[in-house]
Amino acid sequence: MSQLTRRHFIRSGIAAVAATAMPGWALDKPKRTATDWIPLGNSGIRITRLGMGTGSNSGNVQMALSEQEFIKVVRHAYDRGVRFFDTADSYGRGAMQARLAKALKGLDRDTYVVQTKMRRNGNPQADIDRFRREWDTDYFDLFLLHYCTTPNWPDELRKNMDLLSEAKEKQQIRTKGASIHGLKALRAMAGCDWMDTALLRVNHDGTAMDNEDNDDKQKGVRPECVRNIKVIHDKGTGVVGMKLIGNGNFTDPAQREASFKYVMGLDCVDAVTIGFKSTQEVDEAIELMNRYL
Repeated sequence: MSQLTRRHFIRSGIAAVAATAMPGWALDKPKRTATDWIPLGNSGIRITRLGMGTGSNSGNVQMALSEQEFIKVVRHAYDRGVRFFDTADSYGRGAMQARLAKALKGLDRDTYVVQTKMRRNGNPQADIDRFRREWDTDYFDLFLLHYCTTPNWPDELRKNMDLLSEAKEKQQIRTKGASIHGLKALRAMAGCDWMDTALLRVNHDGTAMDNEDNDDKQKGVRPECVRNIKVIHDKGTGVVGMKLIGNGNFTDPAQREASFKYVMGLDCVDAVTIGFKSTQEVDEAIELMNRYL
């Protein structure tokens, strides 16, 4: 297991506290950028504002790349300052998590943050132990319940939630949370105080966002989604936005620009994760994000 992990826990916690103790004059900071390290709500950790996702169409987009092509994209993002990486046990039919671990192998664990997700029917402790072996690490930064879809998910998944709380106490995970699909599940999250972090769908026109039927063929109800996201964020939950590119449907550059402009203007989204398949997409995201921050 990595010997850097406990030091990373302590150092990042100190940084988060220091960030909140700055005098008023120090708040006049330079322009915000995509690669700034930012506090994630009240979670006590910091991530880069832009993250790289690996789950486009359940990871099939990234798995279609050769191993060398994938590593090239990951390392390019890392070299550009994107140090937040998102994955899940289910992506790539179970193969993506190990692929991302290999792409990041050899890099100082203190220099990047990993968000992963367990399957809903998984065993939290068994999954955490397996994931840690796969990554050769003592902990994960953000650990989520994946794809919560029902209006009663906080009750249905209470046992797993309690087990993740225990894992956090053991410092096996640094934060706990959930990813949401569907307006009913989003409303339930707004009424739940368990999360440290939340992965939520957001863009400028509702494509691939949450609706009543959790049907991605229908547009999401963007105004209600954003209202609920604000409630969640106002509780101190760190909010990471996904589907900024409409699940890959924003093929027109003007659509992508409009989405970045809208989401960067929201005060209830701390960071975003985008599934890249090329170095050019990484560069475009950084440029657009910087333009509208």
